[in-house]
Amino acid sequence: MKQIRHFLTLLDLSPREFRGVIQRASELKTMRNKGVEHRPFSGKSLAMIFEKSSTRTRVSFEAGMEQLGGHALFLSSRDTQLGRGEPIADSARVLSRMVDIVMIRTFSHDIIKVFAEHSAVPVINGLTDQYHPCQLLADMQTWFEHRGDIQGKTVAWIGDGNNMCHSYINAARRLDFKLNICCPEGFDPLAEILDPASGRCEIFRDPMAAAAGADLIVTDVWASMGQEEEQKAREAAFAGFQVTSEMMSVAAGDALFMHCLPAHRGEEVAADVIDNPNSVVWDEAENRLHAQKALMEFLLK
Repeated sequence: MKQIRHFLTLLDLSPREFRGVIQRASELKTMRNKGVEHRPFSGKSLAMIFEKSSTRTRVSFEAGMEQLGGHALFLSSRDTQLGRGEPIADSARVLSRMVDIVMIRTFSHDIIKVFAEHSAVPVINGLTDQYHPCQLLADMQTWFEHRGDIQGKTVAWIGDGNNMCHSYINAARRLDFKLNICCPEGFDPLAEILDPASGRCEIFRDPMAAAAGADLIVTDVWASMGQEEEQKAREAAFAGFQVTSEMMSVAAGDALFMHCLPAHRGEEVAADVIDNPNSVVWDEAENRLHAQKALMEFLLK
C-alpha cells in the first residue's frame, strides 16, 4: 500500500522536497508558457472544500487541476458544513473514497488535521487560521525565479503574527534563511511555532530596524478574514507598520516586496511600494497556480 502524503504545513516537506517542488513549479510554468500540453491526471478528481472563501485559491487549484487533465469539484461551506453535521472523520472517510485528492480552506487547523488522519487520499491545506503553506510555495518560487536560492538571505515580515507569518517561520526552518518578525506588542506569532525556529527568527518592534538590510520585505492585511470587527482597533495598533518607500530604502538595494493579496493600498502597504518595479506581487499571485500544480504532482505521483 502506497504511503499517503499530506501537505498541512511546510514542515511536511523536507528541505530537499521543498526545493524540488519549487523547481518543478518553474518547469511547469515554462511548459505552459510554451504551450506544452501536460495532462497526467486524466480521470482524477480534486475536491475543494471552502469554509473560507477565496478568489486566488479557488481559481489556481481549479485551473491547475484542469490543466493537468483532471477535474475539480467546488464544495462551499453550505455543501459540507464540516463538523456541524457529519463528524469530520466520517466526511473524510466518505469523500476520500470518491476523489483522488482533497484541498481544504477552513478556520481551525484542527479540522484539517482530523480530516487528514481519516483520509485515504492526500489532503492539502489551502489555508487555516494558523498556516497558509501554499502561499509560501508560491512566494519562494517567486524569490527563486528572481534571485536564486534564499538560503542565508534575510526576510523582514512586517505586520501581524498571523498564519502567513507562521508559514514564513516554517519556511525559514526549511530553507535556512533569517526572518526578522516585526509586530506590535500583543500580535506576536504563536510561541509553539516560533520557539523551534528561534535560531533563525528574531522579534522586532521597530519596522525600520527589522527592514534594515533585508533582501525581501513581506506584509499582509492588518485584519484577516474573520477579524473585520477588529479593523479599527488593529488600524490603531499597526499605525507605523505600513511598508513605505522609506522602509524599502533601508533594505538591501535590490530588495523585493511581496504581499499575498488582496492588498489595501494606504494601509499595510503604500501604493508606490506595491506598484514599484521591485514589487513582485503579480508574479507571486500567478505562481500559486504553478506551485500548486507541482504540489499535486508531488502528492499524487
